[in-house]
Amino acid sequence: MLTKRRGRRSGPRNIGFEPESLCYKPCGKRGNRLERVALGHDEMEALRLSDYEGLYQEEAALRMGISRSTFSRIVTEARRKVADALLHGKVIMIKEFEKSLKPDKTDEGETP
Repeated sequence: MLTKRRGRRSGPRNIGFEPESLCYKPCGKRGNRLERVALGHDEMEALRLSDYEGLYQEEAALRMGISRSTFSRIVTEARRKVADALLHGKVIMIKEFEKSLKPDKTDEGETP
């Protein structure tokens, strides 16, 4: 059964990293028996910019090439997913890199 997509189609987003791992799981538990939470690259980038680099939402949104309100929705959902995984012992899966996302050149010293 196909589900219809709601809202506008998302445009290209600047992503400034490629994750080293695509899966994180609780220690001492078999991953094939655990529930999974999927994080998109845009959600990982939002977490990196806001929580790891400590940027304000406006600056982080500019780096990703999206509006501040869109950034806010992305980072809120990403934080909810990570908290769910940590609190309930779920596997965090990072989705494969999508072609609609473009690498961010600002981290390499270039301007977009």
